[in-house]
Amino acid sequence: MTRIVWFSFILICSQAFFISVTAQKSNLKKVTFIPQWSPQAQFAGYYVAYEKGIYEKYGIDLNIIRGGPDSPSTDYLKNGKSDIATMFLSTAITEKAKGVDLINIAQIVQRSALMLVTKKSNMINDPKDMDGKKVSLWGPEFQLQARALFKKYDVNPKIIPQTHSINLFLRDGVDVASAMWYNEYHTIINHGVNPDELTTFFFHDYNLNFPEDGIYIVKENLGKDPTLSCAFVKASIEGWEYAFDHPDEAIDIVIKYMREANIPANRVHQKWMLERMEDLIIPDGEKTRIGELNVVDFNRVTTELYHAGLIEETLKLGDFSMNCN
Repeated sequence: MTRIVWFSFILICSQAFFISVTAQKSNLKKVTFIPQWSPQAQFAGYYVAYEKGIYEKYGIDLNIIRGGPDSPSTDYLKNGKSDIATMFLSTAITEKAKGVDLINIAQIVQRSALMLVTKKSNMINDPKDMDGKKVSLWGPEFQLQARALFKKYDVNPKIIPQTHSINLFLRDGVDVASAMWYNEYHTIINHGVNPDELTTFFFHDYNLNFPEDGIYIVKENLGKDPTLSCAFVKASIEGWEYAFDHPDEAIDIVIKYMREANIPANRVHQKWMLERMEDLIIPDGEKTRIGELNVVDFNRVTTELYHAGLIEETLKLGDFSMNCN
């Protein structure tokens, strides 16, 4: 009889707990989110915040959609397939100028990671040395800074389309290649090229800092529930802070999602990427808080896009950004 009573008590407690959890879940607001690329440490903060229950703590029942070349985050946001997305600042400004009413609710990356890299044997030590050289560039979104650099130094390189691979550069098919500091640059080194054999051109060193990953929402959706957007931002920032404080755990989480997506997972490479993301999100010596869009950076990007003929008029920060800090 005692066992029956005890079992009944446990059953009642379990049911009560289940009802409580279900009730809590039902009070959460559903949000869909898409990063602009496949799972990797570039987006560690979001995956960590999800796995650690941080989004739930802020009242969000999050569904992370897998981004990538076949799932452009910009299109998903414009077409209503996602509530929130990440994208480059330059991309968002260009889309805004086309009439897509995007709002930057947080600028996560503060410094551009995009760079050009060449082998020292090519004797390219200055942007002017790229004149007439073969330079491989990714698609239009990734060409903005490079073309601004070419215009600034009045050089006319031979542009070669660049794929996701850096093999053409490794085999000397091009003189200069595009790279992200946290990704392709490290991949080049992992292929046996020593850093002292390379010459790098970081765009932020040439007053062409175009901060990259920001968090965006369509203004119409923002109006429906502005507090929800800021809750997402705060949860995401907390996720990034946790990832930087617990890098090994963060990498475990990222690799889990990479494997689910059937993406080869190299722990050393993901560790490098996470460390570089911390450098880009919290640059040394800069006072900008995580998530804040610096007005100087914004004006620089919109002005360069205007001078390049990619937008017809410059934008105002107040029409483009909302501060959740």
